[in-house]
Amino acid sequence: MDKPKMILFDYGGTLLYEQNFDFRRGEQAVFRHIKENPHNTTLEQVGILDKELFGNADKCRKMGYEIHELPLLRCKYESLGIKFDIPLEEVETLLWDNASEGGKMPYISELLVFLDKSGIRTGVISNIGWSGNALSRRINQLLPENHFEFILASSEYAVRKPNPVLFQVALNKANLSPDEVWYCGDNIQADIFGAHGAGIFPVHYEGRLPRAAERGIQEPVGEIGFPYLHIYDWREIISILEPLN
Repeated sequence: MDKPKMILFDYGGTLLYEQNFDFRRGEQAVFRHIKENPHNTTLEQVGILDKELFGNADKCRKMGYEIHELPLLRCKYESLGIKFDIPLEEVETLLWDNASEGGKMPYISELLVFLDKSGIRTGVISNIGWSGNALSRRINQLLPENHFEFILASSEYAVRKPNPVLFQVALNKANLSPDEVWYCGDNIQADIFGAHGAGIFPVHYEGRLPRAAERGIQEPVGEIGFPYLHIYDWREIISILEPLN
């Protein structure tokens, strides 16, 4: 096995996880910054509209397209006449931070430090509706030891993994060919088949989430008919790569 020049990572369930995610708690924090609410809209009424808008967004996501969080938030609040004393970008981060403080997957910090010392470049490709700025801020806050060259959010590109376009964007940014890169993720369809479809070597990370977090149910995909690496602990990557240094 050749040493990769770069390893790319998924975000959720791979680098970090969303512990005790509670969207209503995030909305409560946002409500404290309302400066105009002409219809006296309640938290519950916002929640009803939220479910409608994000339900439609999920339909698009299932078709392989991504909907950006900021236009959805703008549509939701402006249709209700709600205005804030902070910019919408701050509303987004406030909402996310209060919905879940986030947590690190076990041993990911050790792996990132090892990769940096080994001269292996790193980056992120995430299927996520939150803005790229919000995602970068969250990752840099919770993983300050990272040296990611770029953090790609599908929200900024309109399509989702396994679409090979996102992987190609990353390859172009890195100026590397697919055979020089590994991609690590926890989702078989989006990450493993997605990376393979772009010619990148896939690593299926099936790590144990902390008890407070929940893993989304994955659809069965049958036998994987191509080479890939299946690991359960980030320290396995270190043990594989260390002899190659």
